Amino acid sequence: MKDTHQRFSHITISLHWLLALSMIAMLPFGLYIESLEGGPQKWGFIAQHKSFGVLILLIAALRFSWRLKNGFPKALSPVKNWEKALASFTHWFLLLGTLFMPISGIMMSMGGGYPVAVFGFEIIGKGEKNESLAQLGHIIHGLGGKILIALIILHIAAALKHQFIDKDGTLARMLGKTIDTQDPAN
Repeated sequence: MKDTHQRFSHITISLHWLLALSMIAMLPFGLYIESLEGGPQKWGFIAQHKSFGVLILLIAALRFSWRLKNGFPKALSPVKNWEKALASFTHWFLLLGTLFMPISGIMMSMGGGYPVAVFGFEIIGKGEKNESLAQLGHIIHGLGGKILIALIILHIAAALKHQFIDKDGTLARMLGKTIDTQDPAN
């Protein structure tokens, strides 16, 4: 089913919420892990974080290809040019961020000479250390996570604005409702 102006497909809605909730859980979990002292508990949490990160990468790749196929949704209410530009930037960054966060995590593991495993099943074997790869992955993962947190907050604030100020049905559409409105392209 393809998205329409009035209604999003079940695939769009499912991929959005599955990925959104996964990222919202993983970002603070990553910050928590970062705050821990080294030891068995921290390494166990890192292994879980990496496992879920690989699964998120698979979902993100599906969502990315689905979004490219369907295009980005059109606004349901009139928006100013700066709002349209900010929304476009935010949507693209969030979409790409769901890819670059797990990829940068994999870069850190590989660069550190560690294998990449999903719940104990090794999918990328242990290799030689590559300090440059590990450092680049660390920078992207750390900075990207903080930018993603800020943009997720902005995205939620915009959804609430659409819900309570514009009252245009944007949030209802993302929750699977059909919106009674005319497509601005017509």
